[in-house]
Amino acid sequence: MATNYDRYVARMKKIADIGHAIAVLSWDKETYLPKKSAAIRSQQIATLSGIVHEEFTDPTFGDLLTRLYNQRNLDEEKKKNISVTIHDYDKATKFTKRFVMQKSMAVSNCFHAWLKAREANDFGLYQESLEALVKIKRTEAKKLDPKADHLYDNLLDQYEPGLTVATCDTIFNDMKKPLKKLIKKIKKKKAPKNGFLFKRYDKDAQWNLGIYILNEMGYDFDRGRQDISTHPFTTSFSADDVRVTTRIDEMDLSNMLWSCIHEGGHALYEQGLPIENYGLPTGSAISLSIHESQSRLWENNVARGKAFWSKYFTTVQKMFPKQLKKQTAKSFYRAINVIEPNLIRTEADELHYHYHVLIRYEIEKALIEGSIEVADLPEVWNAKYKEYLGVEVTDDVNGVLQDIHWSHGSFGYFPTYSLGSFYAAQFYAQAEKDIPKLEQQLAAGNSQVLLDWLRENIHRHGRRYEAEELCEMITGEPLDVKYFMDYAKKKYAEVYS
Repeated sequence: MATNYDRYVARMKKIADIGHAIAVLSWDKETYLPKKSAAIRSQQIATLSGIVHEEFTDPTFGDLLTRLYNQRNLDEEKKKNISVTIHDYDKATKFTKRFVMQKSMAVSNCFHAWLKAREANDFGLYQESLEALVKIKRTEAKKLDPKADHLYDNLLDQYEPGLTVATCDTIFNDMKKPLKKLIKKIKKKKAPKNGFLFKRYDKDAQWNLGIYILNEMGYDFDRGRQDISTHPFTTSFSADDVRVTTRIDEMDLSNMLWSCIHEGGHALYEQGLPIENYGLPTGSAISLSIHESQSRLWENNVARGKAFWSKYFTTVQKMFPKQLKKQTAKSFYRAINVIEPNLIRTEADELHYHYHVLIRYEIEKALIEGSIEVADLPEVWNAKYKEYLGVEVTDDVNGVLQDIHWSHGSFGYFPTYSLGSFYAAQFYAQAEKDIPKLEQQLAAGNSQVLLDWLRENIHRHGRRYEAEELCEMITGEPLDVKYFMDYAKKKYAEVYS
């Protein structure tokens, strides 16, 4: 006879099945969808989104959750699943099915407008649909908690539970001064030569390199695949079906390389979640900052490290003998770590990157509070790039149209990129303590020891712990930006020696 907990699990798996069907349609929308298919696809996704909302917010399901919450004989894992689901349920019930479907349609319309605007290099083609979506996101924030210290807190919390504007302001303020000081110190030294990274690299050869590197990282192609998209992303339909995308610029090897490795880090996390807990909180990722810690750890701490290229440079050189003929593992390592302000976040070095995030954070915060409007975005964006990075924005594609996130309605996401880098540095420092001769093992091509450590300490837990709680469990202390700064100082003293 099925218990109440069995009924709960069955409902959660049903909801997950429908939600992941939406994810499949969305993945197709960003990879293979024909141009004239957008309208009906938007309708399909909106319909299914409405069904998911109905299933999850059904009062009978709420009653079941209450009974389970008061049930005394549940073990700790089951209690955690119920408490997290109740938290999610309370949020979801603040919205009607009609609102959920309206938001879904607005997101779909905004995404396709973004694609057209990028193609035409014209923000004006995007403005109206983005205005409609921002209006919905403001409404959403108010419905979640109209008494919050800042409405933007409610959107931050959707991606990073418990994160607030006050916390973000503190973290970014702690970061800005020492980061600026380090960059200033580095810029006084002669930069390594990196022009060879911008020769012509054949598209198919780059694709093969990306597949090779993903395999070496431990990405399981029997449970995933890679495709091309406008903006690289990772999507998961379960731990047994996790897909990544990349983009390729034949005149910039770094573009594809870091996209593959970054998304590969996300995918390894998703493939490491316990499949037996599919659909449940303990089978889901903790937060976006922890997710980003996995992608940034592989991208920066590992793949921008000297040990990694002492193993793999020879292979890359054989794939591109003409372009890399005069290079060594050392010169390649130094070249991929050159520090230079630029326009594109996804192509930024790992130091200036945080100014890209800070700009987006300040703009989003202002958009949600209403101190700026969508029509102001190009002007505000361009001014902030001049202020923080000292670069002139050349056009909309290289400016306000570069990111996909706002067209997805993902307001509150961007700060987790910086948080993820800071967590990554702290986790990697701990891994070096726990894994004997980690750098030597990476230099020998054995990244499995690191993946096993991440599986044991992070992936297997799902949402059993909050991000800060997990960080303290692993490292013995809460998140501290000093780990990132210590890592950066040590690394760039060598790169710019």
